[in-house]
Amino acid sequence: MCGIVGYIGSREAGEVLLQGLKRLEYRGYDSAGLAVLANGQVQLRRSVGKLSALAAVLERQPVTGHVGLGHTRWATHGRPSEENAHPHASCHGEIIVVHNGIIENYPALKQTLLADGHRFQSETDTEVLAHLIEKYFQGDLLSAVRQALAHVQGSYALGVIARDDPHRVVAARQDCPLVVGFGSGEFFLASDVPPLLPYTRRMTFLEDGEIAVLTPEGVQLWDAQGRSVDRSPLEIAWDRRLAEKGGFKHFMLKEIFEQDRAIQDTLRGRFTSHPWRVQLDEAGLDVETAQRLQQVIIVACGTSFHAGLIGRILCETWGRLPVTAEIASEFRYRSPFLDDRTLLVVVTQSGETADTLAALREGKRRGARCLAICNVVGSSATREAHAVLYTHCGPEIGVASTKAFSGQLTTLTLLALYLGQARGTLTESDAEIILQALVRIPKMVRLVLERHPAIEAIARQFAKRSHFLYLGRHVNYPIALEGALKLKEISYIHAEGSPAGEMKHGPIALIDETMPVLMLATRSSVYEKLLSNVQEVRARGGVVIAVATDGDERIAAEAQHVLWVPEVMEWLSPIVNVIPLQLLAYHIAVLRGCDVDQPRNLAKSVTVE
Repeated sequence: MCGIVGYIGSREAGEVLLQGLKRLEYRGYDSAGLAVLANGQVQLRRSVGKLSALAAVLERQPVTGHVGLGHTRWATHGRPSEENAHPHASCHGEIIVVHNGIIENYPALKQTLLADGHRFQSETDTEVLAHLIEKYFQGDLLSAVRQALAHVQGSYALGVIARDDPHRVVAARQDCPLVVGFGSGEFFLASDVPPLLPYTRRMTFLEDGEIAVLTPEGVQLWDAQGRSVDRSPLEIAWDRRLAEKGGFKHFMLKEIFEQDRAIQDTLRGRFTSHPWRVQLDEAGLDVETAQRLQQVIIVACGTSFHAGLIGRILCETWGRLPVTAEIASEFRYRSPFLDDRTLLVVVTQSGETADTLAALREGKRRGARCLAICNVVGSSATREAHAVLYTHCGPEIGVASTKAFSGQLTTLTLLALYLGQARGTLTESDAEIILQALVRIPKMVRLVLERHPAIEAIARQFAKRSHFLYLGRHVNYPIALEGALKLKEISYIHAEGSPAGEMKHGPIALIDETMPVLMLATRSSVYEKLLSNVQEVRARGGVVIAVATDGDERIAAEAQHVLWVPEVMEWLSPIVNVIPLQLLAYHIAVLRGCDVDQPRNLAKSVTVE
């Protein structure tokens, strides 16, 4: 996820763009840049790191002019570097592009453009757009953008300016947000509302397929079919903090609702369908190396550890080798057996968790092959590991992790499938069935998200309880742990997660009419045992909230409350089943008046021991 700003008017564009980027820094923070047009010249300034680095560049090399584009980047293609920072320019510097999204067919487009003689300066997918627009540019920027986009597959929010068409900013959107702001003799472009609020409250949100042209005289819109669109701007009444959340009350809720897209972005480019195979070149595991492995150790903390527990089951089932999942803060003080046939997988959202980094460094010292699963490009874990699998979830601002967890589960599933295929322990037909089901998971997640009013209604009935018990079996036991963690993190209710099979070994003593028991009871290989657990809780006066598969009448007859989810393959059910637990915890916390995004005593990344 990246941030775009654009301006055309009578103000100094550089200052407008820089201030706008500051209000979008939460969308990207590994590099930034801006370009301003003046007197037939393009003034391009870029830097690596936080936005303050770009501000320092502008202090040394100021820009002047009244038309420009800015960008703050969260890398997906290409490492953070000045060459990979936006804006990107065409061969002759006449076309300038900023872009949010992923151009899926950029390798093919790049090869064609190289054959045509175009010269590339970066590793990004975005630069393809600059050259493609240049190819069609004959003085009319709008026409060139239209022709170029006809060849593009993927998602984009796009801002374009041209040296030889200096009085226009062209914008386009497909699956990525883009907002146009209407001022008096000046017009604005941004990925989100906050950069526009200091100048105007009148805004239009572009729809998929639409193209906008901004000039000092006004804004023109066209739909995907090239027809003119007449749409009056909306009057935005949001305060800045709310606007940054895209209309959601909290960042956490916004991030919960971004999970279908986060899963799609994590999957993108990592499998083929003819034949169905996982492609994880960036994992640094060729077939020979994967076959030589004698063990896998997954190390993580908190929510990432819960993802690791599920990854353990999948890797040992499909990869057929010993797998353990370890809490990093314990692992670092042991003397584990590690050698060059060990794959040490460290799972971390931030890439800066102190205990996880310590485990990574110990693994390297002992000769293990170290793979990081991480969300933050350029973080310590990604720099120090031998290889990295990025989750591509975009910045996660809420302290309680939600979409990063989904990205981790998706990545671990891909890793387990890859190990099974590379080691020959997973048949082609089984891999095809699993991959086809995995591709459908974002749609299943969206179906659950659409049911959030029903989940909120259940939350209202339990917001005043003091204790919760979460139970699950097999791949959903870690989801019981994660559901309990989410509730305690943000609502401060004591919650305990346990394997359902252990209920009679202690937790059953807690059950009475005041103890809600949340049971993960979707259809699975252990369904009958879970149903027995539900009956045991009811027999002791407990109140059961069941996560259950759509249409399951047996659970509906036993549980007092049901959180319904669509039926999915058991191995993939954790990715879907966690969604209602996140929403339940969120709504309970809000009803209790808790600070959801910044719960007490917690930090987003634990960088000290």
